[in-house]
Amino acid sequence: MDFNDTAEEAAYREKVRAWIAENTKEYEGQGAAKTNEEFVARQKSWQKKKYDAGYAGITWPKKFGGQGKGPMESIIFSQEEGKSAAPTGLYAIGLGMCIPTVFTHGSQEVVDRFVPVALEGEEIWCQLFSEPAAGSDLAGIRTKAEKDGDEWVINGQKVWTTNAHLCDYGIIVTRTDPSAPKHKGLTMFIVDMHSEGVEARPLKQMSGGSDFNEVFFDDVRVPDAWRLGDEGQGWQVALTTLMNERLAVGGKPRYSPDWRALLNLAKEIETVLGPASEQADVREEIAKAYINDHGVKLTQQRALSALSQGKTPGPEQSISKVVVAKQMQEISRIALDLSESQGFVKAEPGSELDRFQSSYFGAAGLRIAGGTDEILRNIIAERVLGLPGDLRPPKDTPFNELKPV
Repeated sequence: MDFNDTAEEAAYREKVRAWIAENTKEYEGQGAAKTNEEFVARQKSWQKKKYDAGYAGITWPKKFGGQGKGPMESIIFSQEEGKSAAPTGLYAIGLGMCIPTVFTHGSQEVVDRFVPVALEGEEIWCQLFSEPAAGSDLAGIRTKAEKDGDEWVINGQKVWTTNAHLCDYGIIVTRTDPSAPKHKGLTMFIVDMHSEGVEARPLKQMSGGSDFNEVFFDDVRVPDAWRLGDEGQGWQVALTTLMNERLAVGGKPRYSPDWRALLNLAKEIETVLGPASEQADVREEIAKAYINDHGVKLTQQRALSALSQGKTPGPEQSISKVVVAKQMQEISRIALDLSESQGFVKAEPGSELDRFQSSYFGAAGLRIAGGTDEILRNIIAERVLGLPGDLRPPKDTPFNELKPV
């Protein structure tokens, strides 16, 4: 592995760093947005700046409004952006997962209508996949779509849909043929989140936020022209989204504290035996955090090295996702334990303790998003280690004949 930028990558990094430093000054020192409207406005303003400067859709083909560059340029920009005060996050799903699916499987008319305005940041998208009885087993969904002339009528429920209450459009996978095997009876559509019959209900999370939603569809009409891919090919279309999702959720969130933050906290806390950082059990936990952080860093560097050489990272990337989410919870749990009674009280927004609390609660969702720990361990076992696969029902059994597990 070569951890260093090439000469071209280093030059691009310097260019990006200078542009970000100049264009994020207005966001420095801003506290958390007090309303959804303020949050969305900040995100839109930053996305528009990137769009105007040619830093939006870095890896997208030029014919779709992108820059046509390689993955390393996109990664470099994301790395530098993550160190700045730039307001990010709202477009990660839409531009990272949904719109690539749209321009890969949508008609030219659909592409012309939706892709440019999404890239500029005017319209926000969500991904409507998980259901109360179908999460990691996506092919088990029950939301149905029935053909009615040139339209489809959708009924059902989705859940854990991030930012659905803020979105204008979404991509939704539905069951259109219950008599077909579960992977073959699916079809994907674009859905207007402002349509009659769509109701997004934010779910109150233990972190205090409401990013996730349950979304209900009651006789929602979608034109056949908004179908993505052929009827019954929804699983193949969904794989495009899922491949992009793996890249989008595998890294550590910018708010996540690392071993350094834990060490600094331990140095500040006095116990009856002296600073917490000098206690053997605390030092052991900090050492574990250090080892895990560097293990993840090296695994991610392996992927970056492969991308820099024009290769495709393999399924071992699932290792990073499993470790990162668990590590977030462990570091934050130790910090809150060390803080004793202060750890039980909601901290001042923006404080270091608030960062640990947010990370502790947020990690619970991250351990589900983009594949649960259990699913990712199966991927590692089967595709990396070559172990026998889980027992699964025959793939040719019709969905409506499957028995509940």
